[in-house]
Formats: sequence, C-alpha cells, structure tokens
Amino acid sequence: MKQTSGKKQISGLEEHLGYWLRYVSNAVSAEFARRVEAEGVTVSEWVALRVLFGHDEMQPKELAAAMGMTKGPVSRLVERLLAKKLVARRAHDCDGRAQIVRLTANGRGLVPKLAALADANDAAFFAHFSEEEKRALVEAMRKTVEVHGLSAVPVE
Repeated sequence: MKQTSGKKQISGLEEHLGYWLRYVSNAVSAEFARRVEAEGVTVSEWVALRVLFGHDEMQPKELAAAMGMTKGPVSRLVERLLAKKLVARRAHDCDGRAQIVRLTANGRGLVPKLAALADANDAAFFAHFSEEEKRALVEAMRKTVEVHGLSAVPVE
C-alpha cells in the first residue's frame, strides 16, 4: 500500500520483492545454520567442505575463489577445519610457500550427512512448491546472479 509523506507517495515495505526474499532467506538460513551447527560446523565451514568434496586438493586461494571470499577469511576458515580434523594441509610440491588442502576421511564422511541436512532443510521450507515452480525460482535467482555479476557464494 502506498503511503504519503507530504506530497510524495512511498511504497510499502511488503511491496518489495527484496523484502520477501530476505524474509524467507533469513528463516531458511537460520534453520540450516541450526542444523549444521548441531553437527559441529558452521555454514561457511559446510560450504568449504562441499567445495573441497568435489576436488582432490586445492590451494586456499582456489578455495577462496570458489567460495567468493578473500584469502584472509578463507585462511581462518581452513584453520578452524584443521583444528576439527576435517581437512589436512601440506606444502605445495613445486612451491614450498604455497599450501594445499584436502578433506580428511572424517571431512569426506561428513559431507554427505551435511548435504542431506541441506536437502531436508530445502524440503521443509519449499515442499509446497511443485518441481516446476522450484525450477522457475532457481532459474530466476540464477538469472539475477548473472545479470548483476554476483560472485560471492552465500555462506552466512
């Protein structure tokens, strides 16, 4: 509903698509964070584990690029995952200053469990949509990402 402030009309909060996207995103994200934190990891740690799951090994700078993050935050993230024994680190074969990270057996075993939590979280929030509606929503969001050149992976 349009409200007036003097002579100028302004749109209502609930008339904005961004309002509803954030409203739903906050709820979905908070519930997923609760689920993965019960397994001992944060959402950003889950994203890193999932990215690493698709690779044998990666340099932290490659992990940072894949996650849309910078080197500093990824370095801290890798340190937390090392402390939890979910990743291992070694020196790069050709450049002793560079590091390589990979999932440990514990990390590799945890990823499918966390992926199932992600699937269950999506199902809990979006089961009321048909498969066609879900595909259309995903496509609309992908198009928005493409049009605006967004590159950061949502992690927290």
